[in-house]
Amino acid sequence: MSKPDERPASIALSCPTPISRYDHVLLAHGGGGRMTQQLIDSMFGPAFANPALDARHDGAVLEAGGTRFAFTTDGYVVKPIFFPGGDIGTLAVNGTVNDLAMCGARPLVISAGFIIEEGFPMESLARVVESMAGAVREAGVQLVTGDTKVVERGGADKLFITTAGVGIVERQGPNIGPAALRAGDVLLLSGDVGRHGMTIMAQREGLAFESPITSDCAPVAAPVLAMLDEGIEVHCLRDLTRGGLATALCELASSSRLSIELDEVSVAVDEAVKGACELLGFDPLYVANEGRFIAFVPESDAERALEIMKRFDVAAGATRAGRVKADGLPGAAVLRSRIGAGRVLDLLSGEQLPRIC
Repeated sequence: MSKPDERPASIALSCPTPISRYDHVLLAHGGGGRMTQQLIDSMFGPAFANPALDARHDGAVLEAGGTRFAFTTDGYVVKPIFFPGGDIGTLAVNGTVNDLAMCGARPLVISAGFIIEEGFPMESLARVVESMAGAVREAGVQLVTGDTKVVERGGADKLFITTAGVGIVERQGPNIGPAALRAGDVLLLSGDVGRHGMTIMAQREGLAFESPITSDCAPVAAPVLAMLDEGIEVHCLRDLTRGGLATALCELASSSRLSIELDEVSVAVDEAVKGACELLGFDPLYVANEGRFIAFVPESDAERALEIMKRFDVAAGATRAGRVKADGLPGAAVLRSRIGAGRVLDLLSGEQLPRIC
């Protein structure tokens, strides 16, 4: 203690600098948030830099022989592998098809690689394959090539699936993506958010709710292609998977260096999902979806685009949910609350829901 006639030494208060370098890979590096972006920026991006990869979109748009096509790849490690509304097989097909659609492409073919743990029940594998075949038919694509690997017990967690897909970009003009965003664009949201993530979480924790929560897992290519076929000037598309709606908006605002405003009143959340999020401490804006997307279109096309989207069951709940602003914070996504206050959205630093897809 200091003596009565001495003043205590001054205390310097400061916030610790967030960790940006890690000696080992963490679950959060695969969560789609800030740590995923750090991994891409520090390792994958510099190693493989090229214009297609640098676009940071859901897939690459390339050209060969005068034809533009989209190419995408993904891996699925969801736990549990069976859940209300789908399973790892339907998730793998729909996730790949949806990524192609976000590039403005008509999905054509996909591939699948199965990594199976020794001892996995044949009955369960057959169930996954059967549902996957149904998803392929529903999406209007063909699975044309694949691979199967089996690892020893403990070398994997039951079943992992990797996919790739190719689609044709039929629309002429600039590529659909973050670089095409313009101030004044209207943000359209295809439906309620948070159902897939909360479905997985409820299954993991054995939670039961008065109204069961079912994943929104579904192909979304049909409403996207309808908008393009009917001449809507779509500037950007993004499906709302890992990290949910908020993460998608943060990424797009950062890539375009524009300000994106989201209207909280226009974002629907199922009551059961809202209750589960409140119980578990999650923000539904950051919870994964597997059948929802956002579209950015000019003001002049917004109402017609919304009308087209609502023709399809997967987008029947579509709303006008915000806009790209000329003023505001460049590179930031802002949530306009129900009372009119603004809150800057940010990428999550950690992992909210690991192994969600």
